[in-house]
Amino acid sequence: MINGALVISLDFELMTGVFDKRNINSYGNNILGTHAAIIKTLNLFEKYNIHCTWATVGVLFYDCIDVLKKEFPSKFPNYIDSKLSIYNHLKNLESPIFERYYSGLSSISIIKSTSHQEIGTHTFSHYYCLEEGQFVEDFKADLNKAIEISHQNEIEIRSIVFPRNQVNEKYLKVCADLGLTSYRGVESIFFQNPRSQKKIKFFHRMFRFIDSYINISGSNSYKINDKVNFLNIPASFFFRPYSRKLFFIESLKLMRLKNAMTDAAIKGEVFHLWWHPHNHGANTDENLHQLELLLIHFNELKLKYNMASYNMSEISDYVKSK
Repeated sequence: MINGALVISLDFELMTGVFDKRNINSYGNNILGTHAAIIKTLNLFEKYNIHCTWATVGVLFYDCIDVLKKEFPSKFPNYIDSKLSIYNHLKNLESPIFERYYSGLSSISIIKSTSHQEIGTHTFSHYYCLEEGQFVEDFKADLNKAIEISHQNEIEIRSIVFPRNQVNEKYLKVCADLGLTSYRGVESIFFQNPRSQKKIKFFHRMFRFIDSYINISGSNSYKINDKVNFLNIPASFFFRPYSRKLFFIESLKLMRLKNAMTDAAIKGEVFHLWWHPHNHGANTDENLHQLELLLIHFNELKLKYNMASYNMSEISDYVKSK
């Protein structure tokens, strides 16, 4: 690319993305605060003309659990660890709980109506592509269902973000065959390589945490020159949510991100930032303040280096046009 590019992709999943790790008592407030955080985020995106991909779990398109249960995909992933299955989890879930903590239809409608916002897929069931007990045909059924429910809501799916960043090389052809044009890969450093949950060790998490504040992996920006049907647009950084306990190093996190973004602008490379909307469901004012500081910095880079904002599909179209 001649000029630098800021790409933002968000993993929109609500409780569907964390049910196997957290519960409503421990994380419910984050989920309940997500809708308001999304509206405020979209207001910032409009203010600074930011293009974004919202990778959305298919389950979020439903506001009635009984309808959802009737429209489950034809094949389920039979994870060895059954606690990972959203289908097992939903069996005894009461409708009011589903509506409050799992349905995202109202937010999807607002995102869809906002300029330059792309709705991509985060699979139908928050599908784990590297966990034991699931196979390519299960994934294909899941992705087909995600595309189907999106089409019913007049949304064309072109981009995918793999849940927990479990990019399975064997499944990329399935995505391309179903018409998708881009996916978010992972950073090119050992502690970010795609892994199943049990293969993520303490030292992987430690390096990821430290790298958010201190430069270990570099700027993680890159050039894209490949004209392929299914384009990898790797992540550069996870935008770690504000921590009241770690308030004294929050400035280091912002400096780390700003420096990496500046490096991308100077080199004419892609800087790909991601987070989950539910990360901003708590400490919303602090998180959105930090986001605005990053967008102000992007605006400065836009004026100085002509850096531009793209969603994932726009990057794919741009590369193919050159």
